[in-house]
Amino acid sequence: MDNHARRITVPLALLAVAVLAGCASTLPPVTRGDHPDYRTVLPPEPVPPEANHGAIFQAANAAALFEDFKARRVGDILTVVLSERTDARKSANTSTAKDSSVGLTDPILGGRPVTAGGTPILNTEVEMQRAFDGSGDAAQSNQLEGSITVTVAAVLPNGNLVVQGEKWVQINQGKEYIRLRGIVRPVDIRADNTVLSTQVGDAQLAYGGTGAVAQANSPGWLTRFFSSPIWPF
Repeated sequence: MDNHARRITVPLALLAVAVLAGCASTLPPVTRGDHPDYRTVLPPEPVPPEANHGAIFQAANAAALFEDFKARRVGDILTVVLSERTDARKSANTSTAKDSSVGLTDPILGGRPVTAGGTPILNTEVEMQRAFDGSGDAAQSNQLEGSITVTVAAVLPNGNLVVQGEKWVQINQGKEYIRLRGIVRPVDIRADNTVLSTQVGDAQLAYGGTGAVAQANSPGWLTRFFSSPIWPF
C-alpha cells in the first residue's frame, strides 16, 4: 500500500469508528407502551356462566358494602401523588508534596580527585521537587411534583399491591411522559384512593420527553464520540 492510499485509509477508519461510537450511544426512541413494566393492566374477565357452577359471586365484579373504594385488586386504579426531592453534595481535596536532594562533592578515586584541567568533573548535585493539588466538587438537585394514575398489576401474598403505569402529555412539538412502577401497602392508601410517591416501595420512576425540544437538548454523534470511553485523549 503506497503512502497516498494509507493517508486516505486512516481518516476513513477513524470516521467509521466515530460513526459506530455515535450510533452505539444513541438510545432508541421512547414510545407509549414499549416497556412491559409500565403497561396498563386490565382486570380479569368474569367467569362465563357455564363455568361458574351457578355461583352468584364473581371476583371480577365484587363490590364491598362497608369499605372505601380503594385499589385492592388487579386492574384497579390508584393515583400516586409525586413529591420527589433530592439534594446531594460532595467535596474532596487532596494535597501532597515531596522534596529530595542528592549531592556528590569532590569524589576521590585512587587517592586522587577526578579532574580535567584542574577542574573537578564528577561533582554532582540533584534536587527534586514534586507537588500535587487536587480538588473536586459535585452537587445535584432534583424535584418532581405532580400526579400519575396507575393500575394494580399484581397482589402479593402479603396483600401489598404491585402498581405500574405511564402518563403521556403532548405539548406543541413534543411529548412528555412519566412512568412509575413499585409496591404499595394498602394501609398507606388514603381515603381518596391516593398514595404519596415517597411511600411506594422499590419505586422505578422515569420522566422524559420526545420530539424537537428533546432532540435539541441531545448532543450530536460527533460530540458523543469525543466524550465516549474509547476516545484516548
